[in-house]
Amino acid sequence: MSLKSIIWNGLLIAALCLAVFLLYRIFQQYSLDEIVQSVRSIPFLTFCTALLFTAASYLCLSCFDLLAIRSLGKSLPYRNILLASFVSLSLGHNIGFAGLSSGAFRYRYYSRWGLTTEEVAKVILFCGVTVGLGLIALGGLAMIINPGDAERLLRIDPASARVFGSLALMVPVVYASLALFVRGTLRLWRWSFQLPRFSIAVAQVGIGTINFMFVSACLHQMLSTFGDVAFFRSVTAYVLANSAIIATHVPGGLGVLEATVSYAVPKEASIGALIAFRCAYFFIPLALGTMLLVISEVIFRRKSRGADEEADERPEAQSV
Repeated sequence: MSLKSIIWNGLLIAALCLAVFLLYRIFQQYSLDEIVQSVRSIPFLTFCTALLFTAASYLCLSCFDLLAIRSLGKSLPYRNILLASFVSLSLGHNIGFAGLSSGAFRYRYYSRWGLTTEEVAKVILFCGVTVGLGLIALGGLAMIINPGDAERLLRIDPASARVFGSLALMVPVVYASLALFVRGTLRLWRWSFQLPRFSIAVAQVGIGTINFMFVSACLHQMLSTFGDVAFFRSVTAYVLANSAIIATHVPGGLGVLEATVSYAVPKEASIGALIAFRCAYFFIPLALGTMLLVISEVIFRRKSRGADEEADERPEAQSV
C-alpha cells in the first residue's frame, strides 16, 4: 500500500471515529422514547415544507453544474445536468470528501456525454468555488444582520462581527470584479485559474448564496418546532456547521453537524429537529439518488449493448 493510500485511509478512519464520538456525546443525553417522541412532535406540514426547501436547494446545486458547463462553452440538456448533479451530490453529501466522491460520479456521467477529463475537473472546481462563494457571502450577511450570535459563538464584539462580515462580503465582490476586468486566466504564483464571464461570476455568487439560504430554511423549519428561533440564527448555525463539515470531511457530517448546531442554538436544537433535518436533506435525497443511479446505469448499459450489437452487424451486412 502506498503512503498516499495510508494517509487517506487514516484520515477516513479518524473522521469516522470523530463521527462516532460526537454522535455518542449527543445521543447519550436521550432515551429511545425521548428521541421517538421528539421526532413525532414535528408536524407533517412542517416536514413537507422542509422537503420543498431541500428540493429548491438541489435545484440550485444543479445550476452550479449548468453554469460550469456554460463557462466551458459546452451545451448539454438540462435534464442530463440535473441527473448528474443530483446523483453526484445526494451521494457525495453522505459519503464524505464531497469534492472527490461527487466528482467521481460527475465524471461517470459527463464523460459519457462527451466531456473530457480536464473539462470534468473544471466543472468540479467551478462548483467548489461556487460553494465557497455562497458560504462566505451568506456567512458575511449573517454576521452583519445578526452580530449577537457571532458575539456569543466567536467571542467577538458586535462591531468586530460587522467588520468581519463586511470583509467576508468583499470576497465575492473581488471575485466578480476580477471576472469583469481580468477576463481570462488569473495567475497566482504557480497556479492559474480560468475566470468565467462577469455574468456567470455574478450568477455564481447569487445562486451559491440562495442555495445555502434554502438549506438554512430547511433547518429553520425543524428548529422552529421547538422554539422561537430567528431565521438568521438558523443561518449562523448552518454556516458554522457546514464549515465544520468541510474542515473535518466526516462522512455526511455525522455528529459534526449535530454538535455544531447544538452549540449554536442549544435551546431549539432538539434531537428530533436534528434527526428530521438529516432525514430531509441527507437521507431522503440519498435514497432517491441511489435509485436514480441504478436506473441510469441500467439504461446506459442497455444503450451501450445495443450500440455494440449494431456495430457487430454492420460488417456482416457489408460482406453480404
